[in-house]
Amino acid sequence: MPTKNPRVNITFEEATAAMLSSLAKQEQKSLSSLAKELILEALERREDMVLSSIAKTRDSGKGKKIKHKDVWK
Repeated sequence: MPTKNPRVNITFEEATAAMLSSLAKQEQKSLSSLAKELILEALERREDMVLSSIAKTRDSGKGKKIKHKDVWK
């Protein structure tokens, strides 16, 4: 049965694969579901870092200024 979601094939070093496998067993999850969860967490953290960087630039006075009323149009 084909799936609608794209698949990704990842090759890990043995030590990393062993850690993932051990963690998946501890959390009673499949290896693929744990890998998906960890990747999603990492993406969220990266997004947070980028948004924080944008906010820091805007707070420093060097960024583009947008009037409050224009933001909510």
